[in-house]
Amino acid sequence: MDSHGCSNGRRDEEIDAVAMAVTAVVSVAEASDCAGTCEAVVQLCAAVTSGVFPRQTPRWWDKRRTGETWEDLWLRDDATDEYFRQKLRMSTAMFNHIVAACAAYMEKKVMHYRMPLPMEQLIAFALYRWASGEMYESGTSAFGIDRATGLQAVRVVILALLQAYPDAIKWPMGRRRAQILRAFREKGFPNCFGAIDCTHIYIDKPAGAPSENYYDRKQKFSVQAQVVVDLDLRILDVHVGYPGSVHDVRVLHDSQLLRRAESGELFDATPENLPHGVVTRGYLLVDNGYPVACPWIVSPYGGIDQGADEERFDTRQKVALGCVERAFGRLKCMWRLFLRTHKTNLETLPQQFVVVCTLHNILLDAGIDFDENLLWEVNANDVRHVGLGIVGNGAGGRGRCTNVEGELLRDALRDRLALM
Repeated sequence: MDSHGCSNGRRDEEIDAVAMAVTAVVSVAEASDCAGTCEAVVQLCAAVTSGVFPRQTPRWWDKRRTGETWEDLWLRDDATDEYFRQKLRMSTAMFNHIVAACAAYMEKKVMHYRMPLPMEQLIAFALYRWASGEMYESGTSAFGIDRATGLQAVRVVILALLQAYPDAIKWPMGRRRAQILRAFREKGFPNCFGAIDCTHIYIDKPAGAPSENYYDRKQKFSVQAQVVVDLDLRILDVHVGYPGSVHDVRVLHDSQLLRRAESGELFDATPENLPHGVVTRGYLLVDNGYPVACPWIVSPYGGIDQGADEERFDTRQKVALGCVERAFGRLKCMWRLFLRTHKTNLETLPQQFVVVCTLHNILLDAGIDFDENLLWEVNANDVRHVGLGIVGNGAGGRGRCTNVEGELLRDALRDRLALM
């Protein structure tokens, strides 16, 4: 505790050491006739030895060494809630909550020969990087740090967020599962757990990897991300990392989701009796990009030669499946790094995407509103809806489902809808 009733956290020997170092700088400044520098250093020396620092602005020593974005975010009297939402996609209170949750998992470390940066600054930079999609060079300048520090900050924040929120992305249980099943039942799909689809994360030509593997059907380099969502747009499962040229079906077959489903771990709802003696305990809705179906996959009939019941089924299925595109819209437009083509480290990209999916769920739970204007972008010619990287695999057409159980489940759901 100092004389003013607050602890400055410095031992006497530490103060003496710093004072000696500052005194040496003063001597050099005097020898060089640097009057302004000498005066500033003398003031700093007095502050260090006394433990009393100027308080014209909060944490002024951080402010002096940072860029304008961090200054505005840190000066809470100037940075309104709207500014936080614009820059970091969340309210000030939500940012403080995340900082508090990550505190136990972030150690203060010297960042490239500099004193440890404030934890809030590291988290704010990582959020700003994901939200703005800016390159490290421009993003770090706004936070008063160099590129190497920015890279290290993102890695530190990734690990902290994954440890602080280990259950943000999980398969629904208890009350949450009951709510999901009830919501899909009201759409005409009893015992449906969610909808699944893939989106492409566009990247620059990867270095140190077979670039042809990442060249997708849109002639862009990309990485596949498979996501399962419910009608509230909450992410229930995510699998990311496969090259963009890989078909959605292969991503599904190589994912942990398939193994968990086949072991009976996922679809364990109370059995639902459907027409024709079909019984289901759970399934997912997909688009016609999944021609090879599992017993727990329900795809549309597709094609142009449809009966009235099939057309009604496809319409209802498309409406329910729309939650996937809306979820991708919210996720990628809020965290625009994953909306645009960008340079990336293929080793950390999967973790970064999982982290923004985690943030997606956290903000949904907190009731953070989504700005629909983010779904649109203005170019030189017009205003258009942003591309979400949902690339179909051209598997359209009637009857492409090759799994008998999947066909029976789809037909039973079709006939149930016809009776409603």
